[in-house]
Amino acid sequence: MKRDLLNELVKDRATKRPAVLVTNLDSSDQVLWHPDVGRGLVIDGVDLSERAGQALADDRSALIEQDGGPRLFLHVFNPPLRMLVVGAVHITQPLAQMADLSGFDVTVIDPRAAFGSDVRFPGIPLTNAWPDEALEELKPDRRTAIVTLTHDPKIDDPALIYAVRSDVFYIGALGSPRTHAKRVDRLRAAGLSEDEIARIHAPIGLDIHAKSPAEIAVAILAQVIESLRGSPRS
Repeated sequence: MKRDLLNELVKDRATKRPAVLVTNLDSSDQVLWHPDVGRGLVIDGVDLSERAGQALADDRSALIEQDGGPRLFLHVFNPPLRMLVVGAVHITQPLAQMADLSGFDVTVIDPRAAFGSDVRFPGIPLTNAWPDEALEELKPDRRTAIVTLTHDPKIDDPALIYAVRSDVFYIGALGSPRTHAKRVDRLRAAGLSEDEIARIHAPIGLDIHAKSPAEIAVAILAQVIESLRGSPRS
């Protein structure tokens, strides 16, 4: 890899910018493509932007073999997936473990130090900052899911207000339809638009009739992955 490409890729990784390194396997020529540059990935007159974008969405590198054209390898460099969980509650314990196993970098946010402790969440990064302050520090991006689980408006609402004004790919809030209706009233009063409020998945999780904390965690993680991958359910 040429030094200028390597330097650009290192910068992309540092700024969490997705990229695809395209290598011509026949000539060894390389080019770095970004989905936000406003131009296509055109090689030998063929626009491969859709294929590169799909590879990024799938988190999977791909080989393209064209009739009469060069063999191209699309090497995906995506920022890490993250899940920021507000509330160190019982559901959070299995959710953090499952999300970690699924490839998410998990951080648990809870200003109540008695809840957010290393004893309850071994190996999981914790912060006892208030959620809006923690999110400002963590800088969630479009590869981030934000989940609020405390049922406490003083803790959940600031996180949700921050989340809906960011470009995270998933926002979910624990609570019954009645609880969420009250939450919506508060968020409207705080100045959020209907479109912003509509970004919140609530009640959180896929409807699999989950009962236990572990089952609810499964439902939440499934909905997060569904939102990430964009696969419609029948």
